[in-house]
Amino acid sequence: MAGALTAGSAAAATPEVSGELGSPGATTTIDGKQLPAPQPAFGGVIEEQALQSKPWWAPRIVPPKEAPNILLIITDDAGFGVPSTFGGVIPTPTLDRVANAGLRYNNIHSTALCSPSRAALITGRNHHSVGFGVISEQSTGFPGYNSIIPEDKATIGRILRDNGYATSWFGKDHNTPAFAASQAGPFDKWPTGLGFEYFYGFVGGDANQWEPNLFRNTTQIYPFKGKPGWNLITGMADDAIDHINRLNQVDPGKPFFVKYAPGATHAPHHPTKEWVEKISAMKLFDDGYEKLRERIFENQKRLGVIPADTQLEPWPKDVLKPWDELTADEQKLFIKQVEVFAAYAAYTDHEIGRVIQAIDDMGKLDNTLVIYINGDNGTSAEGGLLGTPNEVAYFNGVTEMPAETQLKWYDVWGTEQTYNHMAAHWSWAFDTPFTWFKQNASKLGGIRQGMAVMWPERIKDKGGLREQFMHLIDVVPTILEVTGIAAPETVDGIAQAPIEGVSFAYTFDAENADAPSRHKTQYFEMMGQYALYHEGWLLSTEVNRAPWEAFGTANPDPLNNQVLELYNLEEDFSQSNNIADQHPEKVKELKALFIDEAKKYQVFPLDASVATRLAAPRPNITAGRNEFVYTYPMTGLPQGDSPSLLNSSYTITAEIEVPEGGAEGMILTSGGRFAGYGFYLLDGKPVFLWNLINLKRIKWEGQEALSPGRHTVELDFEYDGLGAETLAYNNMSGVGQGGTGTLKVDGEVVDTKEMKRTLPIILQWDEAFDIGSDTLTGVNDDDYKPPFPLTAKLNKLTIKVDRPTLSEEDIKKLANTQAIAVDGNPIHHMQGGPH
Repeated sequence: MAGALTAGSAAAATPEVSGELGSPGATTTIDGKQLPAPQPAFGGVIEEQALQSKPWWAPRIVPPKEAPNILLIITDDAGFGVPSTFGGVIPTPTLDRVANAGLRYNNIHSTALCSPSRAALITGRNHHSVGFGVISEQSTGFPGYNSIIPEDKATIGRILRDNGYATSWFGKDHNTPAFAASQAGPFDKWPTGLGFEYFYGFVGGDANQWEPNLFRNTTQIYPFKGKPGWNLITGMADDAIDHINRLNQVDPGKPFFVKYAPGATHAPHHPTKEWVEKISAMKLFDDGYEKLRERIFENQKRLGVIPADTQLEPWPKDVLKPWDELTADEQKLFIKQVEVFAAYAAYTDHEIGRVIQAIDDMGKLDNTLVIYINGDNGTSAEGGLLGTPNEVAYFNGVTEMPAETQLKWYDVWGTEQTYNHMAAHWSWAFDTPFTWFKQNASKLGGIRQGMAVMWPERIKDKGGLREQFMHLIDVVPTILEVTGIAAPETVDGIAQAPIEGVSFAYTFDAENADAPSRHKTQYFEMMGQYALYHEGWLLSTEVNRAPWEAFGTANPDPLNNQVLELYNLEEDFSQSNNIADQHPEKVKELKALFIDEAKKYQVFPLDASVATRLAAPRPNITAGRNEFVYTYPMTGLPQGDSPSLLNSSYTITAEIEVPEGGAEGMILTSGGRFAGYGFYLLDGKPVFLWNLINLKRIKWEGQEALSPGRHTVELDFEYDGLGAETLAYNNMSGVGQGGTGTLKVDGEVVDTKEMKRTLPIILQWDEAFDIGSDTLTGVNDDDYKPPFPLTAKLNKLTIKVDRPTLSEEDIKKLANTQAIAVDGNPIHHMQGGPH
C-alpha cells in the first residue's frame, strides 16, 4: 500500500515550552509518541509544611507554534459533476471560494459508500482496516466488516485533542455501530469517545432534516420543537458558529479542529422552500439529463478540471431510459425531484459558507486549513429508475413506484411529508465525466470526488489545479504533517498500527504542482465489486449490479466470478477505454496485487450481498432475547438496539389503567411516517397499526372505548414465512411474507386481520422505539400528532418474539435450491398519497 506515515513524525523532539515551567501559565508541546502524554515528574518541593514547600504545575499541552486551525468538510452522496467548482450547474459559491483562494483537486477517491469513506477519512486507514467494509447497518462478524474502529487505530480527533487542539464534530456520525447507539451505550465509539470533545449531529446513515434524531454529545435534543421551518442544515451551521466563537472568546490561542459533515445530499433531500424556489427559477433541468450531462462536460473542459481529450461515453440507453422516451408525467416528476436535490446542494454550500465566513470574521481564516470534500462517494442512485417519495421503500424492495403514484406528493416534495430521492438518471449525469454511482467501487463515478483546499498563509498558488492520485486516507497524514504532530506509537497503552495514507501537503507548493503522486497503490472494494489502482493503471470489475438491484441473489464467488477490465488512467481520464484484452499479463499482475492488498487490509471474506446484510443478526442489546418487559415510559431507543418484530411471530401485551373520563395516547411505537408500527388508544379504543412504507396502512381497532379501570390489550401476530434464517442460504424467500394479527382486550378477540405481505428488511431507521409517547413523526398522521402522550397508566408492557427456526428439511431444501431473490415488489397493491 502507501506505507507507514513519515509526514508528521518530524514533530519537535525538544518540547516547545512557553513560560516558566511549573508556573500556572506554562505550556509545552509533546513528542506525541504516547497518548495521553505521560504525566511529567513533579518539579516543585514538598516539605511537611506548605510555607516551606514550592508548588509546581504541569504545563498545559499545546500544539506546535503556528499549527493551523482545521475545518474538514465532507458532504454526502455527491459525485464529481455536482458542484459548479467542478463544472456542475448547481451554484456552490463557497466551494468556489475555497478553490479560488486555494487549490482544486480532481483526483481524490472515496470508498463508494458512506460509513466506509468516513472511517477512512478520520483514521487515515483503509475502510476494511478499521472495520467498515460496509455501512454500520450492514455490519457482519468479520474484522473488516464489524463496524468497530479498533483501539489500535486512533482517529485524528483523538490525536489532535491529546496534542492540545479543541476538537468537534458536526452533522452526520455514521461510524458508531448501529448496535451501540442507544442510551445504554457504550459511548466509546460515539464521536465523544473517538476524541471529539463536542458533537452536534445525528447517528446513522441519514436523517429527516426537519425533525432529525439529533444529539448534543450523547443526549438527544429537540431544537426544532415549536419552530416551524427549522432545518438541520441551518441548525448545525448555527451551532458550529456558536461553538467556534465560544472557543475563540474563552481561549483565543487554542487552535480548533472541526469536522463538518452535513447530511446533504444524502436522501431525504430536504432543502428549504426558499432554496427550492431559487433553483426552480433557474430552469437548469428542463431539457433533461442527457443535455445536463453534456453541459456539465463542456463546463468541465472549459474550467480545465478535466483534460481536453477526456471522452464522454454514450448515454447508457440499456440501463437508463432516454429523456425523450419518458411520459409527460415522468418528466414533470423528474424535474421536481432534481430541482429539490439541487436546492439541497446549493443550500448546504451556502450554510457551509456561513461557517467559513464566521472564521474569517474572527480574524482566523488566514491560519485555517480548510479541506472541503465534495461527497463521500458518487451520487446516489438508490432512488431507482423512477425516484421515490420514500427512500425506506427502496430498502424494503419497492424500487419502482409509478410516476402517477408519486405525483400525489408533487406539491410537498422535499417537505416533512416526504423521505424523497431522485431517479438514477440524474445521478448518472451528476457523476460526469465518469459512469455509474455510489456503491460501484469499480467505476470512477462511484469513487472519484472533487476537493478544494485553502490555507491563505501557506497556499500561494491560488486557483491552481492538482491532479495527483489521492484517497481519503491521505487526509489524516496531511493534517499531521501541517500541524507538526506525530502519529502516536501508543494510545491508552495500546500499540498503534501504521497510518496507511500518504500526506499530500507537498502539493500545497507551486513547485510541486506537477510532481508525481506519492500514493502509488490503492485497492477499492464494495459489496463484491472491486478495483486496484497501481501507478496509473486501474484494474476493475465490470459492473454486474446496479445500486437499486439490492435484492437479487448475491454472487457466490465475487473474487473470481467477475469480468475484469483494465484502464490506463494516465491516458484515459474518464475510464472509458477498456484495454484488458490488449494486456492480459497486466490484468493477471494487478489481480494478484489486489489479492495481496485484500489480505493485508482485512478485505476477505468478499461478500456480494446487499440488502440481506441489513437484516443479518448482529450483537445488539436485544440479541439472544425473545422477551422484553417495560414498566416505565421511554423514548429515543434506536432501531439497532430495540426488539425487531420483522419476519417473526410476536405478541405485544400492555397492562394499563384507564382513568375516569377515558384515555388516549401512544403505548408503543417504532418507526414513523415512512415505515413502522404503533399500538395506541384513539378515542379510548385500542388500535394497532402497521405503516407499510407510507403506501398502505393495516389497522386493527377495537369497537368500544375502554372503560375506566385496569385492562389488558394485546396484539398477537402469527408469521407465515420461514424467517430471516433463509438469508444464510443466499435465499430471501423467508422474509417479507404475510401473517395474521389478532387484537384482544382482556382476553377477548376484538379484531383479526391478515397481512398478505410484511416489511422484509427494515423500519424507518432514523426514528425511535418509544413507549408512552411518540417522538419525531407519527406512523399515521390521520389518527394523531406526536408526541401523543399516553394518558392511561402503563403498568407493564411485554413483547414476546417468536423467530422462526429452520427445520432440517427446510435446510436441505434451501441447500439444494437455486438461490431465490425476494419478490421485486414485496408489498403489493399499495396505492395512496400524502396523509
